[in-house]
Amino acid sequence: MPSTVTGAEGVIAALGGQLLRFAAVGVASTLAYLVLYSGLRGAIGPFAANSVALLVTAVANTAANRRLTFGKQGREKLARQHFEGLVVFGLGFALTNGALALLGAGAPRVVELVVLLVASVTTTLARFAVMRFWVFHPRRD
Repeated sequence: MPSTVTGAEGVIAALGGQLLRFAAVGVASTLAYLVLYSGLRGAIGPFAANSVALLVTAVANTAANRRLTFGKQGREKLARQHFEGLVVFGLGFALTNGALALLGAGAPRVVELVVLLVASVTTTLARFAVMRFWVFHPRRD
């Protein structure tokens, strides 16, 4: 008979699995964001490129985390969860655009990308907590 993990050990095991899946989605999203930003930046400028790249990857990130990290499938609460994911997007939008504004024009492109990477990673850490305890919290289902 297989043993089941309960109590604090079960919570820690579940959290660890969520963190690993969330990290994998986060790495893929961050790479996609940086590629999109880099591709758009020359044509539409840093703030517009940031906005478009962030929005595209935020929608994909929310969908991937909904399914892979938090195990939500189907249409039930889909619109609410994606709307709340866009609220979380606002945090990333504020951090990355704020970082670009503080950096100012004329910074080397590699410095710009590093600053955006740091802002994105900071956002990702906050995103996990917000998604776990608000957007996809089991008591809200």
